[in-house]
Amino acid sequence: MGETKLVLHNWKFKACEEKEWMAAVVPGCVHTDLLRNGVIKDPFYATNEHDLQWIDKVDWEYESTFDVEGDLLGSSRLELVFDGLDTYADVYVNGSHVLSADNMFRTWKADVLHVVKAKDNTLSVRFRSPVREDLPKIEQLGYNLPASNDQSELGGLGEQKISIFARKAPYHYGWDWGPRFVTSGIWREARLEGWSVSRITDIHIQQNQVTALAASLTANVEIEAEHAWSGKLKLSTEGLTWEQQVTLEPGSNVIQLPLVITDPKLWWSRGLGEAHLYTFKAELLQEEREVASRSIRTGLRSIRLVRDRDAKGATFYFELNGVAVFAKGANHIPNDSFITDVTDERYRHEIVTAVESNMNMLRVWGGGIYEQSVFYELCDEYGILVWQDFMFACSMYPGDEAFLNNVRLEAEENVKRLRNHPSIALWCGNNEIDSAWAQYDEEGGWGWKKNYTAEQRAVIWQDYEKVFHQILPNAVEALAPGTEYWPSSPLVSLTGDIQQHAHPLSTEGDVHYWGVWHAVEPFENYNVKVGRFMSEYGFQSFPEYDTVMTFAQEQDLALDSKVMRAHQKNGDGNRLIKEYMDIYMSEPKDFPSFLYMSQVLQAEAMKMAIEAHRRNMPYCMGTLYWQMNDCWPVASWAGMDYYGKWKAMQFYAKRSFADTMISFDRTDDGQVQVHVVTDLLAPLSGDLQVTLYHFSGEKLKQAVLPIAIEGNGAAVVFALNEQEWLGEHEAGSVLLHAVLEQDGKLVDSKEFYFVNMKEQKLAKSAIRVTELEGSGGTRFKLEADVLAKQVWITAEHDGMFSDNFFDLIPGVAKIVEFQLRETGESMSKPVHAGNVQARSMIDFLAESKIEIS
Repeated sequence: MGETKLVLHNWKFKACEEKEWMAAVVPGCVHTDLLRNGVIKDPFYATNEHDLQWIDKVDWEYESTFDVEGDLLGSSRLELVFDGLDTYADVYVNGSHVLSADNMFRTWKADVLHVVKAKDNTLSVRFRSPVREDLPKIEQLGYNLPASNDQSELGGLGEQKISIFARKAPYHYGWDWGPRFVTSGIWREARLEGWSVSRITDIHIQQNQVTALAASLTANVEIEAEHAWSGKLKLSTEGLTWEQQVTLEPGSNVIQLPLVITDPKLWWSRGLGEAHLYTFKAELLQEEREVASRSIRTGLRSIRLVRDRDAKGATFYFELNGVAVFAKGANHIPNDSFITDVTDERYRHEIVTAVESNMNMLRVWGGGIYEQSVFYELCDEYGILVWQDFMFACSMYPGDEAFLNNVRLEAEENVKRLRNHPSIALWCGNNEIDSAWAQYDEEGGWGWKKNYTAEQRAVIWQDYEKVFHQILPNAVEALAPGTEYWPSSPLVSLTGDIQQHAHPLSTEGDVHYWGVWHAVEPFENYNVKVGRFMSEYGFQSFPEYDTVMTFAQEQDLALDSKVMRAHQKNGDGNRLIKEYMDIYMSEPKDFPSFLYMSQVLQAEAMKMAIEAHRRNMPYCMGTLYWQMNDCWPVASWAGMDYYGKWKAMQFYAKRSFADTMISFDRTDDGQVQVHVVTDLLAPLSGDLQVTLYHFSGEKLKQAVLPIAIEGNGAAVVFALNEQEWLGEHEAGSVLLHAVLEQDGKLVDSKEFYFVNMKEQKLAKSAIRVTELEGSGGTRFKLEADVLAKQVWITAEHDGMFSDNFFDLIPGVAKIVEFQLRETGESMSKPVHAGNVQARSMIDFLAESKIEIS
C-alpha cells in the first residue's frame, strides 16, 4: 500500500572506451566529476575552458548498484525515474535496455518491476556525445540554422552550429557572457518509485476566479490506480475540508473537486502585501484509513497581462489582484555553467538580493533551464513574480516530426510542473527570435534571412510558427488555463505583417533596447528610448579585483591579455567599456582602478535607464535589466558577480527601485525637474527639500515645499531653472540634493549633477568612518570634508554593507550596517565588520591613459 522511494546514490563513471572507473556524484555532470577526480583543472581559471573542449566529443558511462528491499520489493508497480538526463542517454538495468533519453528538460521513467532483483542490481547510463550525435543532422538538413551565440569555433566545429538540434540548455554551447561547456550527466535526482493499489500523481489548484471576497477554485487531482477502486477523496487546507466519493478505473484518473474559499488570504508581490501561501493536502481514504496522499503549496491571486488600446498604442502591464503592478527587476540566467553546483543557499542569496534590491519580478530567460523547484518556491515565498521563457533563444530551430513531438512533451511537462506556483505571471515562447528573423521586414532583423533561399526561408518560418504559435501556446492553454502566453520577447503583437516586430520606439508590446552598448548610443538615449515594458537593456562591467584574481594572475591584468579576453565573451566588450569610459569618466590610475570605475560606469548607466522607465509610468510599466547574475567569474552585464558579490550597479538598483523614489530629469528648455514615483497604493504626501551645495559642503540655495501624489503613480513635484540656480557658480563644482520626508522621517534622497563625471571638479576627500557606540562593530557613520563620489566601503571580514557606492556631501552623514551573507531568511543579520576602509572616485583617478588594442 502507498508509495516507497529509493534515491540512487553510489555512482561511478568513466569514458566508455576506458576501463578504469572513477567516483561520481549524482546529480552532477562529467565536467564536475572529472574536476573532482583531478583529471582536469578548474574550468573557470585562466584559459582552461579552451583546453576542455574534448570532453563533449567523448561518450561517457555512469554506473550504480542497488538493492531493492522491504516495501519497495513488495510493490505491485516499480518505476525507475530520472528527473533529468543530459542529454542523449541509453539506460540499462541488469543488462536490459529500459529507456533512451533525448531531452534534458524532461523526466524519464521506465517500468523495471520485471528486471530488478532483491540484491546487487546494476544500473548503467550511457551518454552519447552531443557533438557526435548532432553533427550529422546539419548534413541531413542541408544547411546551418542561425544560432548567433553558439561558440562552435571554440568547440572545434568551425561554422557548424549544432546547439539548435539538442533539447539541452542553449548556454552550454557558449553565450556572450558564458563559456562553452557542453555537459553530459545525470543532472537531477535518480530514484526508484514503488507503489501498490493507487497513488496521487498530481494536484492542480486551478484558479477560476479570485477576489478579496472569494476564491473559486477547481482541484484537479490525478490518481493512478492499479485496479478499480472506490473510496473517498479528501482535500484540506488551513482548517477547511472538502470530501467526495470517488470510483477509480485502472490506470490514470482525474478527479475534479470544486472549491470555494471565502475571504481568502491573497498572494501579493513584494511591496504590495503578504505573499501568503496555502498548503493543500489530498488524501484517498478507505473507511477513514489513508491509502495515498500528496500535498502542494500555492498562493491565491488573479493575474493578467493587460494589453488595451490607448491613444499612444497599447498598454503592456501585469495586473495582480486588480492592481496595476510596475514590474521592477532583472533577467535571470543559470547561476552556474554546472547547474548542480548551485546550492539552495546560492538560490536563496539571489532571491533575497532581488528582494533587498526592491525588485518584484525576475525573467527566467530562454537560453538556460526551466529552473530547479527551489527557485520558484523562493519566488513564491518572497513575492517575486516570474516571467518564464520556454528554453529557446536567439536561434532558428528544426521542424521535423521527432523534434516537434519532443518539444510538445517538454512543454507539457514543464507547464504542468510549474503551474501551481503563484509567482508565474507569464509564459513566453522564446528570446529575441521574432525580431532577429524579422519575417515581415525584408531589411530588418539580424541579417539571417539573406543566407537562405526563398524556399528555405518559408520552411524555417513555418517550423518557427509550429513551435511558437501552436505547440507552446496550446500547452499553456490546456494545462494552465488563464495563464498568459507571449510568443517572443520582444514583440509588438501577432499582426502577421511588419508591425509585428518590436523596435526601440514601439508603442506597444515589450522592448529590448540595446542602442546603448551595442550601437554605442549615449547614455542619455535611455531617457528617449522608452517602451511600454522594457524587458531587456544593459551595460557591462568587470567584477571586483578579488573576483578577477580567482581566474587571473597579476601579469594578466590588462584589457588585451589572453586571460582577460577569455573572460570577456562579448567580442567588443572590453573596447566598449573603455570607449564609454573615455566619454563619461576620467582616466583610472591602474587596472584595479579600471575595475572599480567600470562598475561605477555601469551603475550610472543603469540608474539613468531604470529611473527614466519609472518616471514614465503608466506609459511604461516594467523595467527588467540584463542581467541579474553570472554563471562564472567574467566581465558581463550582471549586477551581482558569480560569487554573489554585489557590484556597484546592484546598490544603485536598490536605490532606483525603491518603492518611493525621487528622480531628477533635465528638460530641453533648461529646467531641472524633480519627480516622485511611488509603487505604494496609498496617496503620498510629504515635504521636499532641494538644496544646491558646493562640493565643499557650502549651502548655496534651497527650496522647501509640501508635495502630494496619488498612490501607484509618478509626478513632477518641483521644477527649477538651471541657469537661475547655478548663477555664477561653476557647473562642475556644485550639485543638487533632494530629500523627501514624511512625518519627519526620511523617505528618499537623491543627488543631481549638472555635468558628467569627467567634468566634475573633485578634490581629495578625507572620509571619516565612525563605529556607532553599542553596535558591536556592525553600524558605522561616514562623513566627508569635501564631496566624496561613489564611496566604496570594504570590510576586513566577509559580508556586505546595507549601502555602498554612494556620494557623501559634507555635513550630510551616512549610516550603514554591515551584514552577513545569510543562509537563512535574509541577508540582514548584523555581524562584526572588523577594519573598515572607505575610498572614493578621487582615489582611483590618474592622468595616465589605458591603451587598448
